[in-house]
Formats: sequence, C-alpha cells, structure tokens
Amino acid sequence: MVVGLGLILIAVPSADSWAMHEVDHRFSVEGHVCSPDGKPVVDAQVIIKDTRASVGASAYTDRGGYFKGTLHLHNENRGDPILVSVQEQEKKVAAEFDPKDVKSERKVMVNFGSGCETSDESVPLWVYYGAGAGAVAVLALVGTRIARKQQRADKGRKGKRT
Repeated sequence: MVVGLGLILIAVPSADSWAMHEVDHRFSVEGHVCSPDGKPVVDAQVIIKDTRASVGASAYTDRGGYFKGTLHLHNENRGDPILVSVQEQEKKVAAEFDPKDVKSERKVMVNFGSGCETSDESVPLWVYYGAGAGAVAVLALVGTRIARKQQRADKGRKGKRT
C-alpha cells in the first residue's frame, strides 16, 4: 500500500510546472545566435535570467542558430530586467507584456550576431520528416497496386491451364 502511494506522489507535478502551462505565467525569450559572418551558431548555450526575481532558464541553439527559453513570471514581474547571455555576449531587455492579456504568448526576441543566413540547414526537421513520410506512403501505394496486378495476372494464367 505504501509503495502505491509513493508512485502516485512521484507522478503528481509540482505547482510550478502546473503554472508554466498557463500563458500568463510564462515569458519566453527567443532569437538567433549568429557568428560575425552571418552563419548560425549551433549548440550554443543561452542563459536567460530575470535579475530582479532571481529566476533563470537556459536553452541551446539548433542547427539554424535559433533558441527559445521560458521563464516563470507573474504579472508583478512586468518590467523586470532580463539578462540574456551567450558565449561572451550579453543583452538586457525588459519583460514587457499586458498583464490583462492572459491569452497571448508573452515573449521578446533577442538576436546575437549580424543575422543568420537562410540556408537549407535552417529548414525545420519536420519538413524533411513529412516529405519522407509522404514518399513512403506513395511508394507503399504503388507497390500495393503492382502486387495486386501481379496477383490478378497469376490467377488469369492458372485459369487458362486447366
């Protein structure tokens, strides 16, 4: 009986994780990290801190240099200074949002570098997976039709022999 209760307690999320599901408790910082020549910086750790509330998060850039980190902030955190740092660069922004708007995502864009070049590498992976899944579906359909034609042809040949 005690073991079962322990498993239930482990599965119950904390109050903070429940609050992070509410739009009015999240503040996202997103952007791109680029090298001086405009190329995306991959796997760079981006540190995001609300310096007044001592709340922080970290994120890593993807293949296109994009990152997104989310802080747990409340309405009273509006205007708080947010420090965003990557490698040896820092930028300060403010947590600006409308406290009355509890439906729109609260976020700010922070970019580092001279701007990432758009290339094939910045195409989201879901595009490739979607195209691959589509190709597999088409090939499966064509293969099924060929197999059915072959079966019909085989049945026709067997019928003529007898």
